[in-house]
Amino acid sequence: MSIQWFPGHMTKARRQIQEKLKLIDVAIELLDARLPMSSRNPMINDILLNKPRLIVMNKSDLADPDMNARWLKSFRGEGHAAIAVDASTGSNVSQIPAEARKLLQEKIQRQIAKGMKPRPVRALIVGIPNVGKSTLINKLAGRTVAATGDRPGVTKGQQWIRVGTEMELLDTPGILWPKFEDQEVGYRLAATGAIREEILNVEDIAFYALKYLSSHYWERLAERYGLEQRPADTDNPDEILSIMEDIGRKRGCLMGGGRIDLEKASGVILRELRAGKMGRITLEEPYSFMVE
Repeated sequence: MSIQWFPGHMTKARRQIQEKLKLIDVAIELLDARLPMSSRNPMINDILLNKPRLIVMNKSDLADPDMNARWLKSFRGEGHAAIAVDASTGSNVSQIPAEARKLLQEKIQRQIAKGMKPRPVRALIVGIPNVGKSTLINKLAGRTVAATGDRPGVTKGQQWIRVGTEMELLDTPGILWPKFEDQEVGYRLAATGAIREEILNVEDIAFYALKYLSSHYWERLAERYGLEQRPADTDNPDEILSIMEDIGRKRGCLMGGGRIDLEKASGVILRELRAGKMGRITLEEPYSFMVE
């Protein structure tokens, strides 16, 4: 299955970001801690050019703690400033203004040396849809200033938002890229809800998620759904299908004649994965670019 999603407002958002760059001191690149690389839009590198950048891994409370540490180590090894936060509860969010200022220390010191009073840091927040930008902005601002939702595409425009006396934020709509060269990126994004379900085959996405979970998080999957038989070969489609049917049977996803409603079972699996009902799970590892 080919997964593509590039609505017109995303093309407009990309152009607007490029136009606003001259006003920006630092970019805050917001990623989903459950899939840091798949949620890292490759177009952003070209759009932001050499702007100082702070990588913020959001939803870290839903991600595997060990994987959080490994991903942070990987990004820092690439020379990026990086922190993990949970925008919903506010965990580590207060560190963001200070981390952004660290990236501008030389510039700030030059201003002070000239007798100038440094102005608030102007930051651009960028990220793919449904990564939690609006929730993070509201938490930073200490008030509701940005629309939030559990679906991609909530933010449609741009606005400047004051964060205390230290920072001004420019919010932007989430931007996906026109084509996923690696289709697994599309599956991961779909599994976490970054792509509208209306354009997907929900059974394919749930199948992909079950295959990964069976291989990497079997104990959590088995505990959640009362599964007994671990698949001998997670590359065998029949074994993964059998797990999906077992989950559907246990959750009452049945049709006439006792047949399993795979679409309904798939919906259950994806909703519970996204809500963290299976525990803290990360859907990809830093592999070869990890710094040991």
